[in-house]
Amino acid sequence: QAILAKTVLAEAHASDREHLAPKMVKKARKRENKKLAHAQAAKITKKIRESRDLHGLTAPAAGTSFAHIKNKHKRSQMVSLMKQEKKRQKAKVRRGRREAEARGEQVTRQTPRTIESMREPDETILPPDDSEVEDDEGMDEFEKYFKGDQTPKILITTQKRPSSQLFDFLKELVHLIPNTFYYPRKDFAFKKVCAAASKRGFTDIMLFHEKAKVVQGVYISHLPKGPTSYWRITRLKLGQDMKGGATCNSTHNPELIMNNFVTRLGRRLGRQLAALFPQKPDFVGRRSVTFHNQRDFVFFRHYRYGFKDEGTKCKLQEIGPRFTLKCRYLQHGTFDAKEGEYEYIWRPDSQVSRKRFFV
Repeated sequence: QAILAKTVLAEAHASDREHLAPKMVKKARKRENKKLAHAQAAKITKKIRESRDLHGLTAPAAGTSFAHIKNKHKRSQMVSLMKQEKKRQKAKVRRGRREAEARGEQVTRQTPRTIESMREPDETILPPDDSEVEDDEGMDEFEKYFKGDQTPKILITTQKRPSSQLFDFLKELVHLIPNTFYYPRKDFAFKKVCAAASKRGFTDIMLFHEKAKVVQGVYISHLPKGPTSYWRITRLKLGQDMKGGATCNSTHNPELIMNNFVTRLGRRLGRQLAALFPQKPDFVGRRSVTFHNQRDFVFFRHYRYGFKDEGTKCKLQEIGPRFTLKCRYLQHGTFDAKEGEYEYIWRPDSQVSRKRFFV
């Protein structure tokens, strides 16, 4: 029987190899064809350049039109030459700038054009010290946490029948966020879970859901009167998968860094995220949690910092997990899918322009 089992397994592996062999050959052939195409294109470009140098023709300047060339292949070759010459000139200018700086000369640098610098003007962008906004925030749902009158108490739960991959993520979150407790969802509706958690003194509830064993998003509901937000989770990497990562000391409260939440909506979302953590950090633990907003994507990072060279230098060691958040909606009150009133809903057609941001 043992010999028979080994024979069956060997035949199964052989059939798997026979099944995968054509696909592997096809991929290898594609790679070889791609290499040959790149080599042929480089050879043709070199030949054209040598021919132009032989006849004393300079490379086409940037912005030159080649509409008069009817041959499409020749026209594309001239465009490629123009782009290469433009890249060569830019590299020459950069090299000269670096050499001038090395000689101690004063060099004027231009401000790079980025999507953030070209952001469309928005009337909801706030100055750093807006008294009206500070008065409004002094009466909102999160003010007692920032004053230190109440300590956050978080309930974490999941969708029905979660996978082990989701539990790996939750185990790290329970150590990351102080005063956090996990309770299984079972068959209870989310509205009933919110009501029960509010009666038991929880201040926030976080419900994580997944699809095909991949974490998809989280519902964050502030208790007892809201608001509720839904965040899409992408690019998740656990601390256990990070090479050279540090271990989390959950006995110390982390330092919280909120960066680039500049609009009215951004300030409100930032305060909801900040209210999940105690506002009295333990600096002995040297832990820091960062929510960095960039182009309406909130990047979450968890670090431990350390000083060296007698405090003149600082280094960071990532603890994890790391992930990216995207707010899909913000709702008044606790979770209510049927009759809830929304403060903000993200839609794909509301952000057609890449220079328009809401957070």
